[in-house]
Amino acid sequence: MSHFMNGRTALSINAAVVFARALQVPVSEISPTLAAQIEKMTSGIPGRQSGDSAVDSRIPPRNFDLADDKNYTGVLQLTARGSTGNGEDNSHVEIRGVMAFKSEWLRANNLNQRHLDVIYANGHSMEPTINDGDVLLIDESKIEPKDGQVFALQSESKGTIVKRLVKSDFDGWIIRSDNPDKARYGDETLRDGQINEVRIIGRVVWRGGML
Repeated sequence: MSHFMNGRTALSINAAVVFARALQVPVSEISPTLAAQIEKMTSGIPGRQSGDSAVDSRIPPRNFDLADDKNYTGVLQLTARGSTGNGEDNSHVEIRGVMAFKSEWLRANNLNQRHLDVIYANGHSMEPTINDGDVLLIDESKIEPKDGQVFALQSESKGTIVKRLVKSDFDGWIIRSDNPDKARYGDETLRDGQINEVRIIGRVVWRGGML
């Protein structure tokens, strides 16, 4: 909360909706700008009337080609970038659009649309696993560190980064790049208590990009 209030972390639609639910107020009382974006994105949903509560705004509208196709589910596509290099500021994040995923695939992998966002990779430190410009699907319900998994992280010093978390043989965690050039992309070790200083945004559950 302090990061949002102090401007260290940009307020996202997901966070605004969570705060609105907790405080039982409209999103517009927290951020008129985000409320306007939600209104714009959801205005095309059949049966939705103007002024309806934005509590369910995590369910984005499908585009007109998918309006009657229940085989696909829309996930919010954000302008945010997750750095696989030195970090991304992401001081201002907007909705870029909606990306369609097969509903059956989401169910098979226990992925809930309400917890998902699409962002983009920037940099080369996670190659060959993640390449510069790749599309990343982030599950924001998975915020507990897990050995060997790739996460989007919010670092006070570096901003938004995408790295692999590895449990240390001694104590704590290692923030690791997959790029074998360790002279450029070395490990960062955090003791058990220090892992709480790096906010886990969510786990990267899928990537898409050129071969």
